[in-house]
Amino acid sequence: MKIDKQQVWQEVLQSLKVSVTAATFTTWFGKTHLASIRKVDAKRYIAEVGCETAMSRQFIEERYFGLIQDALIKTIGAPCDLTFIIKTDPEKLKTNTEAAPAPLFEEQRSMTDDVMSKIVRAQIRPNFTFEDFAVSGSNQLAWAAAEAVSITPGYAYNPLFIWGGVGVGKTHLMHAVGINILKKKLDARILACTGEDFTNDIVSGIRNKNTQSVRDKYRKLDALFIDDIQFIAGKDTAQEEFFHTFNAVTSAGGQIIMTSDRPPSEIQKLEDRLRSRFEAGLIVDISPPDFELRCAIVQIKSEQKGIDLSESLVHVIAGNIDSARAIEGFLTRLSSEIKLNKAEVNEELLKKILKKGDSDVTEVVKLFSTDKVIDAVCKHYSVSKRSILGKERSKMIAFPRQILMYILRVEMKLPYEELGQILGGRDHSTVMHGVDKITSLLSNDADTRADIERIKSLV
Repeated sequence: MKIDKQQVWQEVLQSLKVSVTAATFTTWFGKTHLASIRKVDAKRYIAEVGCETAMSRQFIEERYFGLIQDALIKTIGAPCDLTFIIKTDPEKLKTNTEAAPAPLFEEQRSMTDDVMSKIVRAQIRPNFTFEDFAVSGSNQLAWAAAEAVSITPGYAYNPLFIWGGVGVGKTHLMHAVGINILKKKLDARILACTGEDFTNDIVSGIRNKNTQSVRDKYRKLDALFIDDIQFIAGKDTAQEEFFHTFNAVTSAGGQIIMTSDRPPSEIQKLEDRLRSRFEAGLIVDISPPDFELRCAIVQIKSEQKGIDLSESLVHVIAGNIDSARAIEGFLTRLSSEIKLNKAEVNEELLKKILKKGDSDVTEVVKLFSTDKVIDAVCKHYSVSKRSILGKERSKMIAFPRQILMYILRVEMKLPYEELGQILGGRDHSTVMHGVDKITSLLSNDADTRADIERIKSLV
């Protein structure tokens, strides 16, 4: 009986959705496919899983081999071996080719140029797209809200207020909404600016006696995006004008998105009437990127810059740099080093650049010993070494054990199979689940983050 590859892979993906977080699924499995599956004998199959990049192939194979194999065996009802290859789904290539007949190529290119021109005039950064935004537990809600707004601007979450620290992706999401709106509606009137730009325009309008033209610039928009809105706080005239601008845009069905480094309730000297309007929509925060998200960011940014990085090198960068902005700066320096000095990309080069880095780059992660990490976890949670390495599954033991899995994986880069052996002969898929659980928890649980920092200080 012939196996339907697409149907089988869809069933496998549905099974994986239950086993991993939505963010992990979106980031790593969205562009995979079942390249081939064939019988090797009467009872056994071999399958090839296609991945779009070398990085995604290596990452998925090392982290999710067991989960994929189990799901595939369950789906086809027979033993199956797995191999992973770098290959784009031919069905997607076929669809993309058939979607644009040859006579329309020039028209399509012209339309793309028109969209790009509108994007530039709207002061939107064209490289800030949803496709280039890595999603994890720390930013999943903000990403989902921004995507919903891009589909139905003016209706879903209006206003949308995104807050968080420097370099976490607030501006990226805001501009991605603008790009999607312009792709769907080329004549949409959109403007992206900063709180400082808005204030300066108001001051300039008053000084040059052309306040009305400034008001027309902002109040007749279909979408207004304001970065660092906290800048207008304490500036009476700017707040007065923005209050009326806000009302004019939203009452006409327009969308407003704002970003800030803090929520509206914590912006000092912000007028109550503005605060109440900001809080009337959806307020979402973006936490600093966790290790898994930083890995995804490194992969995306390195591919954009044409830098080929192995998984181990991606881990070195993600383990030593805390923010997306600092990662991009580091990769820019790395790209310059490669082009100017024809340097070979290896761990020594990365450490050399890290040592020259700025304050955004942390010290190179110190090397821990396995025994010291185990002792530190046992001491912090007051559990015995025999219990944490044994078969006991009570919550009192299971959670410290998962913390141990996370630290050994992230800090020491130990393979899952080796971790499984250290932790009482556990299956590598069990270790993967434990690491994923703590990774997800770290994005919104300050106590867990504090526990891990305390344990690391004990090593």
